[in-house]
Parts: sequence; structure tokens; C-alpha cells
Amino acid sequence: MIEALLTMPIVLLVFAALIEFGMAVFQFNQAAKASQLGARLAAVSDPLVSDMSTLTDDFAGLDEAEAVPATIVSVNCGTGSTPCDTDRLNRIVYGSDGACDPGAGAAVRGMCDFHPRITPTNVHVSYHRAGLGYVGRPDGAVTTITVEVRDLNFDLPFLGALIGVNSIAIPVLPVTVTSEDLCSAKSC
Repeated sequence: MIEALLTMPIVLLVFAALIEFGMAVFQFNQAAKASQLGARLAAVSDPLVSDMSTLTDDFAGLDEAEAVPATIVSVNCGTGSTPCDTDRLNRIVYGSDGACDPGAGAAVRGMCDFHPRITPTNVHVSYHRAGLGYVGRPDGAVTTITVEVRDLNFDLPFLGALIGVNSIAIPVLPVTVTSEDLCSAKSC
């Protein structure tokens, strides 16, 4: 009886730690999947940045069909930089139904359908031009798009409440894809 009383708290703590670790891995995977979806949606949607001209500013003097300069040029928006277009960012974060409800059957699912605590304030988007494509390409410069989910903490119900470790941040999850046409309308 005494041995059980001594070992039971340790066994319960080990079980709680295993459950918490499983929940942390699940939350990390949710955030990673949401980042992948956000990058894919950004690649096939209108740009979230209102002014993409910085990506083509150095095209002056180049002939049509000439290779794009290999210098890396970036445009950023979201957390920690200039604001993104609110409507376009909300469509990527919340999907076509405008709500975080994975079971609603929206035509386009949003990032928060995979991780419900993601909001537009957690998303940072970068457009990079690194020498792909040619000058005069009908759909504009070929860009790589990086979507990052920032400033999310793990939600640890047992150990978080017991020892106060709910401030452990989920690592930044950058996902990069190559753009397609950067236009969501069929008439582009």
C-alpha cells in the first residue's frame, strides 16, 4: 500500500507527460499542414502584397524573352512587416466560408481549418524572385512564396496548468513553393 502511494504520483506524471508530448506533436503537425495549405493557396491566388513592382524594377533595359536577373529580390507582408491585403489574407487563413470550421464543407479550406488557433496575425508571407523565368512572361516574374506561421504557443492542458509551461512556442514553420500565375480569377 505504501509503495503504491509512493509510485502512483510518479506514474501519473509520466502518463501526463506522454499525453502532453503526443498533443504537442499533434499541434506541431497541425501548424505544419496549415503552413503547407497557406503556401499552396498563396501560389494560386492574387498576391497578398499590393505592390509587387519591386520584383521587376530592375527589368528596365532588358529585352523581351531575356533571362530574369539572378539577383534575389523580396517583398514581405504579415507579422513583423508591412500589412498584407486583408481580404486576400483572410481568404487564405479562413477559407472561402470565412470561418474556422473544418466540417463546414467550404469550397476552399483555410489554414485555420487545420489549426484553429491560427489567425491573420500569425501569418507572414514572402515573395522572392531569384532568377527564374524570362522578361515579358505573361504571368509576371516567377516567384517563390514562403508562408510562415509565427507566434503560436503549444496548448498543454495538464502540465501547462500544473507547472505553468503554456508559453512554449511552436517553432516557426516556413513552407516555400514556386508560384504559378498569382491570379485567382479565370480572366487573368
